[in-house]
Amino acid sequence: MAENEEDSLCQSCEAPGKGDSVVNDSQALKTLFIPAKPSREHKDALKLSATNKEADSSPYQPRPPPRTRLSSKSGSVEETVRARRLKNSQESLSDPTETGSSTDSLKEDQTAPAPGGLVLRGASTIRNNQNSSVRPVSAVMRGSPVFRDRGSSLSEYERRPTSPQSDTTDHQVRSTKMRLSPVQPTGPLPALEKSFASATLRAANRIDRDCLDYAVLAREKHGERLHRNLSDSRLLENMGSDSASVNSMRSTYSVLSPIRPQDVRNRSFLEGSVLGSGALLGAEELERYFPDRRVGIFIATWNMQGEKGLPSNLDDLLLPTDSEFAQDFYVIGVQEGCPDRREWEIRLQETLGPYYVMLYAAAHGVLYLNVFIRRDLIWFCSEVEHATVTTRIISQIKTKGAVGLAFTFFGTSFLFITSHFTSGDAKVYERILDYNKIVEALALPKGLPDTNPYRSTTSDVTTRFDQVFWFGDFNFRISKDRVDVETLINRTVGGDMGPLLEHDQLSKEIKEGSIFKGFHEAPIHFCPTYKFDIGCDIYDTTSKQRTPSYTDRILFRNRQADDIKVVKYTSCSSIKTSDHRPVIGVFQVKVRPGRDNIPLGAGQFDRGLYLEGIRRRITRELKRREAMKNQSSSTICTIS
Repeated sequence: MAENEEDSLCQSCEAPGKGDSVVNDSQALKTLFIPAKPSREHKDALKLSATNKEADSSPYQPRPPPRTRLSSKSGSVEETVRARRLKNSQESLSDPTETGSSTDSLKEDQTAPAPGGLVLRGASTIRNNQNSSVRPVSAVMRGSPVFRDRGSSLSEYERRPTSPQSDTTDHQVRSTKMRLSPVQPTGPLPALEKSFASATLRAANRIDRDCLDYAVLAREKHGERLHRNLSDSRLLENMGSDSASVNSMRSTYSVLSPIRPQDVRNRSFLEGSVLGSGALLGAEELERYFPDRRVGIFIATWNMQGEKGLPSNLDDLLLPTDSEFAQDFYVIGVQEGCPDRREWEIRLQETLGPYYVMLYAAAHGVLYLNVFIRRDLIWFCSEVEHATVTTRIISQIKTKGAVGLAFTFFGTSFLFITSHFTSGDAKVYERILDYNKIVEALALPKGLPDTNPYRSTTSDVTTRFDQVFWFGDFNFRISKDRVDVETLINRTVGGDMGPLLEHDQLSKEIKEGSIFKGFHEAPIHFCPTYKFDIGCDIYDTTSKQRTPSYTDRILFRNRQADDIKVVKYTSCSSIKTSDHRPVIGVFQVKVRPGRDNIPLGAGQFDRGLYLEGIRRRITRELKRREAMKNQSSSTICTIS
């Protein structure tokens, strides 16, 4: 009889069911503890001994598995399987340690019926006997040092001490096959057509688009706080939709590139390094900020007519709504400026806001020239130099002349000139003399090195710089009667000012080569900007009846062909506090890498102006919100 029981036991161990997943080591370990001649007395003794040891020793001590016996009620095996499956599923739903958390690395196999009416869980065959006390094979393996070391990765059930009362319920035979929990992706998979190369820091920002991408990321992160950066509004547009990668990059480096300690040791800025690699103004830094090597420049010229009252809002002048992006440089030239020059500069800073700082400001009487730059870019500018020229020496008030301002950005030299020429319909020759005097007498550059001395001449300052912009009130008129000019203006269709420009004095002199040699002007598609009645769009109605003319112009010159591309050239018709309309131009300018052997500005800017402009901006916003609050809270009731 004992031999028959041993044969049946060996058959059940050697021929497991379909769902069996026990390894060979478990089988060897199991058979090691099977007695040669088992009997009921021997089994009771083993049970009593295991119970006593469990109370005194660690729950991880190995215990011999009981001898399995064939069920005498084979017809109820399927019902037992279904009942146990239902019980296990309910326990796994209610027990937090049995849920699908990614922190639980060990899971258990499903229970599967074996052929012949046996229920297999791991390598053990189980009789349909609710009173039998069964030890799982995993309990034997828990005594291994490997599992003691990995105790932290076991579930709460495996680490819970056993008791005799829980033998029949809690310690059901479990699988010894270990498997990892399925890991679900944290976000949507990246689009295949997107490139995962880190997007370089672009210098152009969308207007009034303050970090719209953070709202999406915040929802994905369930309210987790994300770092903000003023220079990253275009960062996510050039990246794939892998939010995990984006969040990882933001939390580690924001939009700045990581710096290795070796780079910190080797790079020596401000010491005149001529190395192309690793220089502050070299190709590597230029490619990081401007991959296409083009910088955006906004230029505005305006004859303010010396008015004390400034426009209530300069947004239409500097930040027009039809522009998608703000520019990297803002250069504003004023003729017949307001008496309070500092107030004008504060108003400019208030309008441009915290994104920009004033790089430099120069003046010649009532001629004002201001340069604002993106605050990210001030480290790549040289020291700024300026010079002035007077074309009317006798006058006590310097109203006619020019102001020039020069600096180097990376390896490209810039020259900006604003001027006011002699007025009068017939004084074309005097205006040409003003131009010649300015190009000869403007003493620039002073300490800045010439980037291309072979193309420079001592008689013309505009030949000593790579990119030159000259703008102002040139006072050139239209040589035609006012009635005819107004008729041509009314006949224009689609902004075609060609018939009117045929009588323009400046266009004629440029074609003849007598003025602005080498300069270009963008096509004009706007109405003449002079002379208007104050506060309206009606040309001069005074007794002088001045002819409408294009007195305010923006011209440019470059050493290399196609270095300057025109984006916009128009007038600002919404500002009507002067008899001139402001003229604005937007340009994309080629920039080349340079060397660190130039006198760097080292981030200098007007700090006092910056703070005052931001303070006024905040005060204005608070007043606006208070006015809206008061307006919404006040109601008027009418009784009919």
